[in-house]
Amino acid sequence: MTELERDLGRRWFEEVWNKGRRDAIAEMVTPDCVIHDGAHVSLGPAGFYTFFDRMRATLQDIRMTVHDTFGEGDRLCVRWSCRAIHAGDGLGIAPAGKAVEVTGISIIRVVDGKAAETWQNWDMLGMMEQVRGAREAATYIDGV
Repeated sequence: MTELERDLGRRWFEEVWNKGRRDAIAEMVTPDCVIHDGAHVSLGPAGFYTFFDRMRATLQDIRMTVHDTFGEGDRLCVRWSCRAIHAGDGLGIAPAGKAVEVTGISIIRVVDGKAAETWQNWDMLGMMEQVRGAREAATYIDGV
C-alpha cells in the first residue's frame, strides 16, 4: 500500500467530515463502492450522501480525529474519534444541544487510490446514551 493510499483515511475524515465537503465523497469513493455500516449497506457516493446529509443535519461543530492508520495489501484501517454538538433532529429525536463523543474504526478496501468497499463500526449506542440517557437509548437502538 502506497503512502497516498494510506493517507486516504486521513483525507476522508478531514475533507468530508471536518470541512463538510460533500463533493469530496465522490472524489474518494468509487461509483460502485459498497459501504457497510452495521446492518445497513449503501452503494457509491449517492448511497452515502443520505447518511452524510443526515449526520450534518444532526451534528454541528463536527471534529474528527484520526488516531491510527495502518494498511496491508489493499486494506486500510483507521481508528478515529468524533466530537460534535447534537443540534438537529436527523436521528428522529429532538436536539439535545449536548456535546457528544464517539469512537469508531473504519476498514477501507482501496482500489486505484479510492475506497471500493468500506466497513464502519462506531459507537452509535454510546452517542445515543449521551443524548438521551442509557435506558432510553437502548430502547431507541432496539427499535431501529
